[in-house]
Amino acid sequence: MSATNQKLSLTASYTSPSNAPFTVAHELQAPPSGTTNPTVPDKTRYLNDLRKATEAMQEQINKELTQRMEEDKAQEAAASRNGKTPKGVDEAKEEDYYGEEVVEEED
Repeated sequence: MSATNQKLSLTASYTSPSNAPFTVAHELQAPPSGTTNPTVPDKTRYLNDLRKATEAMQEQINKELTQRMEEDKAQEAAASRNGKTPKGVDEAKEEDYYGEEVVEEED
């Protein structure tokens, strides 16, 4: 049986109603699939590559989100200078839940 290596992809996508979307992807080499039980070195190599790809992806995502956060703050500052303040935005609450999805409860 010949061993064939598949290409796998680790992908993250971001969408927002107020910012441009982006997608980050890293290709990974799958462990050899010619056997039902890949060797420990093959598994170790794959997991090491996955860890490196995850770290690189996290770094790129953080840069993208930081850029969008700076754009949002610039837009808010411009709106403030024009006498327009965003209604209903609780800055302390936004800071507490930054990066988390918050589901508002209905009364």
